Amino acid sequence: MSDDRNDLIEIADHLATVLDAVRVVDAESVPIADACGRTLAAPVFAAVDIPVFDNSAMDGFAVRYEDVAAASTDHPVALSVVADLPAGTALDPAVASGEAARIMTGSPLPSDATAVVPFEDTLDGLSDSLGQITVLHAPRAVGAHTRRRGGDAEVGDEILAPGIVLGPLQVGAAAAAGVAEVTVAQRPRVAVVSTGSELVPPGEPLLHGQIPESNSALLAGLVVEAGAELVLRTTVTDDGDGPLRAIAESEALGADVVVFTGGVSAGAYEVVKNTLGEQMTFSKVRMQPGKPQAFGTSPQGTLLFGLPGNPVSAAVSFEVFVRPAISAMMGRTSLTRHVITLPAASAWRTPPSRAQFLPVTIDRSDPSAWKAVPATSGGSHLAGGLGRAEAYAFVAADVPAVNAGDPVDVMLLS
Repeated sequence: MSDDRNDLIEIADHLATVLDAVRVVDAESVPIADACGRTLAAPVFAAVDIPVFDNSAMDGFAVRYEDVAAASTDHPVALSVVADLPAGTALDPAVASGEAARIMTGSPLPSDATAVVPFEDTLDGLSDSLGQITVLHAPRAVGAHTRRRGGDAEVGDEILAPGIVLGPLQVGAAAAAGVAEVTVAQRPRVAVVSTGSELVPPGEPLLHGQIPESNSALLAGLVVEAGAELVLRTTVTDDGDGPLRAIAESEALGADVVVFTGGVSAGAYEVVKNTLGEQMTFSKVRMQPGKPQAFGTSPQGTLLFGLPGNPVSAAVSFEVFVRPAISAMMGRTSLTRHVITLPAASAWRTPPSRAQFLPVTIDRSDPSAWKAVPATSGGSHLAGGLGRAEAYAFVAADVPAVNAGDPVDVMLLS
């Protein structure tokens, strides 16, 4: 039995080869309402101050602080209400000494006012708030319960930096800064090609030797989740020139990337290796699962990935090599999923001289001590167990075994 440990290349070396071939996609402007999930390609600068004007942080009364600085239940202060200011008003009423303006949260603060007294700090609160009011508790200081113009950001301040993924919070921040459009990276266009004569669409009757085709659904979902656009999802058999035809069809649809799964190992019917040997390099990477990998570019410059055919191997390989490439194409500052360190809930074996990616769930029963729990026994074919996984535990190649309680790096999948 041969030992190919010396033939293995490092994960970092294969990834470096992939990233060296990446070219950043073009940028485009999109309305802020359509920007969620996109990758920011240019900084966002505030078009208006945040807040836009001095305003009230509470429902209550705009006052001159000196009028109520000594107010207490033993020494209440009476004020006359001279104006009523709902949100959206354009009024800026004069507020003289001994006067107040009823004001709602977010309403512009009168220029003469220097603090806000909440309804609950007056004798009758909202129920008697348009005549004379009695203040029972003094505001803590000048500016109490007010929001000052530009206190969060001023016109021209950078609100968001390029390279981030725009989520709801970031879109909301840009909108609050008066930004109507943002510049984002175009979505890389990706094709997914599953290979194998044994593959049958899910739900169809199976003959002996046939299996449901699942990898294209798996990888298509990962492509979209990574922020790319899926332009083709197809299956080819192990004979003929299916991979070449799939590349041509993908490129006709404008694909930037073609991801093959299966057909890259050492068997006699490896259709990707047999047809794309001049365009792709086939390697053995020091990882489990996912040892057989292929990568190259077509004559038109399309990135070509060859991933193993077992479902866990395909999923792990996507995370380790394809996702970083897609992220780099969009100029993201972070190319991979988030990684945290958790103790192992139980012991498990590791492969000799290869880094391990083990699907795990997370035991959250003790909020102060989450644990990584193996979701499978480690087999690369265990698609059912993969469906339970919340993360991949990563164990370095020089770790002979994982014991219960050992800290392990965990790549979160959501």
